[in-house]
This record gives sequence, structure tokens and C-alpha cells, in this order.
Amino acid sequence: MKPELFVDKYLSHAKKVEAKTGISAVATLTQAALESAWGDVAPGNMFFGVKDTDGINGNEQLITTTEYSSRANLKFPVIISITPVIRNGRKMFKYIIKDYFRKYKTPEDCFNDHALFFFKNIRYAKALEVKNDYNKFFEEIAKAGYATDPNYADTLKAVSKAIVKFVK
Repeated sequence: MKPELFVDKYLSHAKKVEAKTGISAVATLTQAALESAWGDVAPGNMFFGVKDTDGINGNEQLITTTEYSSRANLKFPVIISITPVIRNGRKMFKYIIKDYFRKYKTPEDCFNDHALFFFKNIRYAKALEVKNDYNKFFEEIAKAGYATDPNYADTLKAVSKAIVKFVK
């Protein structure tokens, strides 16, 4: 989906989240765009790549994804491949895996749950202190480990440039 159409389609959900929580609508839309490939890959209305921790209660789905770690001995439900790589000058391992992710009845349910995720997890406390500044928010959620990609904050900042052009 093109950025303008993505923003047009999902901005109302992000603005509702911002009104309830103070988390920047640009931050929310940017993460949704990146994690769902602009809405093209959002199985089960899952726009944010939030994992399901138990994989047993029916609100999850097993999806192929990529993870990075400095360790070569991580456990996942299904490991497809592990490849040594250099990321930001560090030796890491790139995992192609299948893991359990949350699923939702509607995009709105997903956007609301995504915001709650930050409030329920103490590791995001610093991010919530800067929740209305999307660039700082990106830096803090990356530091807190939202994604295993070591370039996560920079990638979000780059994607946000396509989002802000269409946010009114």
C-alpha cells in the first residue's frame, strides 16, 4: 500500500490512541507501516509484530519472521535458518524463524493493544516519558528491545518521513 493510502486508512486509529495515551500518532503509524510493510503484511490484523507469549489461548498465529541476536543458541517454536552476519560492526546471528504473534478482530483492536503493550511493560518507561516526540520515542523503544534489529530506531525515523507528509 502506498504511504498516502496507508495514512488515510489508519490515521483515525492512531489519533484515537494518541488521544487516550499521549503516544504520538506519527510514532504509532510509523511502527505499523514498518512492521506490516505498509499494511501489506498484517495477518490477523497484526500491524506491530507483537509476539504472543504463550501460543496456546487462541489469540495467536505462527508467522515467519527475522530475528537478530549475538547468540547462536536461541530457542523458537521453529528455526528455519541461522546465519552469521555483521550488523553495526558487531558479529550477530540472523535467525529466520516461525514464532507466535498476536492476532486481532480489527485493526482498531490491534492499535489499542499496541499502546497498552508499552504501558504494561516497565522496560518502556523511558519511552513513555518522550511519547509525544516520535524520534525520541523510537530511540527509547529500540533501546528497550522492542525489536532485535540493531538499526530499528534509524529505520523508524526513515519511515516516519513518508508518514508525516500525509498526517493532518
